[in-house]
Amino acid sequence: MTSLIATLHVLGLRALDRTDDQIDVLRRAREDRGSVTIEQVLWAVAAITIAGIVVFAVQSFVEGKASEIK
Repeated sequence: MTSLIATLHVLGLRALDRTDDQIDVLRRAREDRGSVTIEQVLWAVAAITIAGIVVFAVQSFVEGKASEIK
């Protein structure tokens, strides 16, 4: 009978430990929830900035060459 009680106690502790681990995983996921959105916004801003720089460079080059036309 004692071994049955000990086995049930160990199983209960393991289940409690597993539950605590799952709670920690969910808490970390909730805390990191907005970081993906912020990262995507920063990448979008960087891409738009690079595209703007390229457009400006091409436009300046074309206008420079166009002014050379007689």
